[in-house]
Amino acid sequence: MAKITASVYTSHVPAIGAALDLGKSGEPYWQPVFKGYDYSKQWLKDNPPDVIFLVYNDHATAFSLEMIPTFAIGTAAEFTPADEGWGPRPVPKVIGHPELAAHIAQSVIQQDFDLTIVNRMDVDHGLTVPLSLMCGQPQAWPCPVIPFAVNVVQYPVPSGRRCFELGKAIRKAVESFDKPLNVQIWGTGGMSHQLQGPRAGLINKEFDNAFLDQLITDPAGLAGKPHIDYVREAGSEGIELVMWLIARGAMSDVAGGPAPKVAHRFYHVPASNTAVGHLILENQT
Repeated sequence: MAKITASVYTSHVPAIGAALDLGKSGEPYWQPVFKGYDYSKQWLKDNPPDVIFLVYNDHATAFSLEMIPTFAIGTAAEFTPADEGWGPRPVPKVIGHPELAAHIAQSVIQQDFDLTIVNRMDVDHGLTVPLSLMCGQPQAWPCPVIPFAVNVVQYPVPSGRRCFELGKAIRKAVESFDKPLNVQIWGTGGMSHQLQGPRAGLINKEFDNAFLDQLITDPAGLAGKPHIDYVREAGSEGIELVMWLIARGAMSDVAGGPAPKVAHRFYHVPASNTAVGHLILENQT
């Protein structure tokens, strides 16, 4: 059977992608950010997945304000990097895994979560920047990726509890797939940041690190955090952190297994106008 072996959590700051694409990763401003992912790149080489299930939010490229699904799973064979206004990022196209994606959709919908099935869409920096941070600049991404888009742009957005429970459903779906696949689930977005209004540029180190602490040790409690706490403490875009709860809900300790191993943890401010958070958790047998 397929199994989820690890979860990866990371911010998906668009300026990080631009720094890589424009050859600025070695500049003094950017060096500390990318250094925090040196361990992660080697870890991914040492722990190669067969499939990555990547939870992210679209930034008005695949979806517009005319139609915004709460949860959308990409079931296509491939996904093209999106043009977000400056041309597509010079990164490889994303190869999907239609068979596993369709199975997850079937299983999760039968567990009473309403997913939107997307057979064609472009993927923006929310998905490609995490791949770049973890994989560098390869000619091709190391494995197929299933995009899973969550609406954290237009209210109402899903609650942390809903996202956490969805993660549990995804774990069950993966484990019922009748092929021996090694699957990693990635949660992306955040950490604290606000892009507009009088609090533009807000970064809250204390909140971010407390979030990481609780994500590791008490995810069920963290799932109960109300939206207003994210907005008040982490800024209007800090609500992206609920997507990390999908990945955390898919870990085996939530279903009664042993606590995960913290393989790596990293936090840095600033990167552009936001905080960068990163965490790797490994399931223990």
